[in-house]
Amino acid sequence: MMHAHPLRLCPGDDLRVAIEDALRREAWGAAFVIQGVGSLSVAQLRFAGVDAPTELRGDLEILTLAGSVAPDGAHLHMSVADAHGRVCGGHVARGCVVRTTAELLVASLPGYRFSRELDAQTGFMELRIDVDADPPPR
Repeated sequence: MMHAHPLRLCPGDDLRVAIEDALRREAWGAAFVIQGVGSLSVAQLRFAGVDAPTELRGDLEILTLAGSVAPDGAHLHMSVADAHGRVCGGHVARGCVVRTTAELLVASLPGYRFSRELDAQTGFMELRIDVDADPPPR
């Protein structure tokens, strides 16, 4: 059974780091960010097929935020709009700085454990899903 957890991040927080820290602090073995809204002053987004993130600066609104979170890292995607309404989206890297707030809904998945391992077919660290040997009581 999935458990929902609201999470609010504050000005200056690093979005990705705060999400990964929350997972470790709460000792969740597996979680998904279901959605997020808020604002950033800096976004670090890695676009498809590009190795390094692109830095966006200014008043940015988070339109969407979702992805999986494992104890050894997150795979998050986000779209943001700038002050002119232009939208960019991509893979969330470290260095996304919360401007005023970020309000997230995180779902922990008791009984599961996520990890990342190199997938020979894709060449990327991909999600591995394991069932906990000792799931928590319901």
